[in-house]
Amino acid sequence: MVGILDIAAAVVVLSALFGWLNRRFIHLPHVIGLLVLGLASSIVVVVLGHLVPQFHLRESITAAIARIDFYDTMMNGMLAFLLFAGALQIDLGRLRAQGWAVGLMATVGVLISTAIVGVAFWLAAAALGVGLPLVWALTFGALISPTDPVAVLALLKTVRLPESVEIRIAGESLFNDGVGVVVFTVLLTLAVGGGVDFADAGRVFVVEAVGGALLGLVAGYVAVHAMESIDDYPVEIMITLALVTGLYALALTLDTSGPIAVVVAGIMVGNRGRITAMSETTRQHLFQFWEVIDELLNSALFVLIGLEVLVIAFVPQLIVLAIVAIPITLAARYAAVAGPIALLSLRHHFTAGSPTVLVWGGLRGGISVALALSLPAVASRQPIVVATYGVVVFSIIVQGLTIAPLARRLARGPASGHEPAGG
Repeated sequence: MVGILDIAAAVVVLSALFGWLNRRFIHLPHVIGLLVLGLASSIVVVVLGHLVPQFHLRESITAAIARIDFYDTMMNGMLAFLLFAGALQIDLGRLRAQGWAVGLMATVGVLISTAIVGVAFWLAAAALGVGLPLVWALTFGALISPTDPVAVLALLKTVRLPESVEIRIAGESLFNDGVGVVVFTVLLTLAVGGGVDFADAGRVFVVEAVGGALLGLVAGYVAVHAMESIDDYPVEIMITLALVTGLYALALTLDTSGPIAVVVAGIMVGNRGRITAMSETTRQHLFQFWEVIDELLNSALFVLIGLEVLVIAFVPQLIVLAIVAIPITLAARYAAVAGPIALLSLRHHFTAGSPTVLVWGGLRGGISVALALSLPAVASRQPIVVATYGVVVFSIIVQGLTIAPLARRLARGPASGHEPAGG
């Protein structure tokens, strides 16, 4: 009997093996290379399953992967550490300067995208003969509209974008999940037949978002204050680990947003803590520690995304729908970005090509997959899961590999250039 420890060991071994193969022979950006190799391995398993069915290779591996609760692993395990590691690198001054753009794209932009994706996906499904109620199509829109902070921050490590564009993409991805998850939850409740009080849903969102931010601010302040009183980097690293795990668990207990709380705390430690609470030795060790954590968990996550394809039943009709979902999602993303930028451009200047770069750099990733796999076992689940997978794989591989040359063509100007506050 294959246990969870065996599965975890296999994922770690595959992460190391795929990382080495990519670095040695393929030379793709790290997470893209791992995803490509994970998908290639899944294809090899499927082919071998057809060629030598007597070994039941595909069935054994699929059964093992199916034991992984991807939603719980991602949303209640990896996400807190990945968000904190990413938030540590965010420059608060730069984030404030782009506050209006980030805020509008992370809220209004998600709502615009959800509506456009939902209606267009519903019409496309009907045209292809796939029975999908509008409320379920809107649920797909909600889970696919937020950009994924893990994928986006991993991308930004490998490409050079104009500073203002980079902070907008990073900041939006760190904060828009709270909006997306609330909208997803409301629509899912409607889809499964439960009534929704939209006023109550609005209050829940405010409590989650504001409560999570306040909780993260308080916890971050306590952690930084504790670190200021000592100079011992192993203990200070343990304080940040305790901050992430304890804060995320407390936020979920208090029904506030764990992701927002962790992001706010991470920004505080990475900015005020870096200046007032860390010696040069502590700063070096602590940031290197979180960089390693980020790389390890990112590696495991993208290998898992590649392997999860084995538990998804692909049929030609749904594959076509998934392909159609890609331009639908990109068009909705453009509308979600162009609207806020058009509003802000009345008073602020934007880098040439900025909307296009923001659209193409807004990757989807593990969070969308986790939300899709968390859907109940109803008829509408399979089209949504397959479409989500198609959009995520295209986003990470195609957009991830082409964003750098696109940025060079469209976002002319120095990579370190600044724009006016809010622009």
